[in-house]
Amino acid sequence: MTVHASHPDIINRLKRAAGHLHSIVAMLEAGRPCVDIAQQLQAVESAIGNAKRTLIHDHIDHCLEQVVGEGAQPAATSLLEFKAITKYLSR
Repeated sequence: MTVHASHPDIINRLKRAAGHLHSIVAMLEAGRPCVDIAQQLQAVESAIGNAKRTLIHDHIDHCLEQVVGEGAQPAATSLLEFKAITKYLSR
């Protein structure tokens, strides 16, 4: 398993998002106003999007280092990985 330098930060972001998501469920169950719930959903969506973007950018940086570094994996393999992960960049 590859651990990138950004993983601890991403884990923290996702744990916070999970906590907020749990709170949103409680808000729904308590009948809180939809505007408040929508605001919290937007915050969770943004946190997850930022975590995803950080993970993808870190992965791309890591793959590019492997391509140009010593003991590099074949360029074709790196290119396939790059293409596979970039499909998640939209949004």
